[in-house]
Parts: sequence; structure tokens; C-alpha cells
Amino acid sequence: MLEVKSRPVSGASRSGQAGLSIAEAARHTGVSVHTLRYYERAGLVVTAIDRTAGGRRRYQQQDLLWITMRTKLRATGMPIKTIRRYAQLVAAGRGNEQERLAVMESHRAEVIAKLDELQESLELLDHKIDVYRGRITAGDADQIWVPIRPAGAR
Repeated sequence: MLEVKSRPVSGASRSGQAGLSIAEAARHTGVSVHTLRYYERAGLVVTAIDRTAGGRRRYQQQDLLWITMRTKLRATGMPIKTIRRYAQLVAAGRGNEQERLAVMESHRAEVIAKLDELQESLELLDHKIDVYRGRITAGDADQIWVPIRPAGAR
């Protein structure tokens, strides 16, 4: 499982009193307070966020782990709709592991395709860099193709 790159939540429980405030959770996860509220409104959480008696959010370690997971999924290009579906499956509990697996496998295939495309682009960049370095070293960089302007054009 993913780890939150910060200290664990001390005294974490789902009691509603322990845990971190929304500002503390934002600092721990690197996600803004506004974004944390959005996640909750948009159905992108897997458990209800604990609240104090006064109604203030209290984030537990499990919540921080999910925020990190959700952030990583989004960084891979997973659409919000798919993240929401995955969160719903996780929140529903046992019995839908095959469907969760299918979501992850499908997205993994998309990530692999994007990586392949990026690798091709990187190879093109490396080639162009090699050409420029070679021409500069040879002293004929001015021979690299430049657009020819029509006579009289500036």
C-alpha cells in the first residue's frame, strides 16, 4: 500500500475526535484545503470523513492514504469519473474485487500506451539533441535546416 510521506496521524481513530484538521491534512498530503473539500463533494472518498462534535473534519491515517492514492491515480491520467467509480467500489467493501482489478488493469494498459508514446517522443528529442551537438562540435551548426524566406520577406 502507498505510504503518506509524513508522520503518521497520532491517536488516529474513527471516533471523530482524533486525527488531523483539514488544514493539517492538506499540509500532510500536499493537497489544498479546497481540493480536500472537493474530493468529499465529488464522491472521491472511500469512507466518510470523521467530524468533531462541532462539525469540523478530522482526517485519519486511512483518509490520508486514500488521498495519496487518489492523487497518484490522477497523476497517471485516470479520469475523475474512473476514480469515483473505483472509490465507490472500495467503499462498497468486499465482493467486487474483480471489478476493482478490471478498473486498475484497464487504466494500466492506458498508462503503458502513454509511456510508449512518451518513449518515442523522448527518442526523437535525443536524436535532435545529438544532431545539434554533432553539428556544433563539427563547427557547421549554421548548416542545420532553417526555413527559407521568400525574397523581400523579413
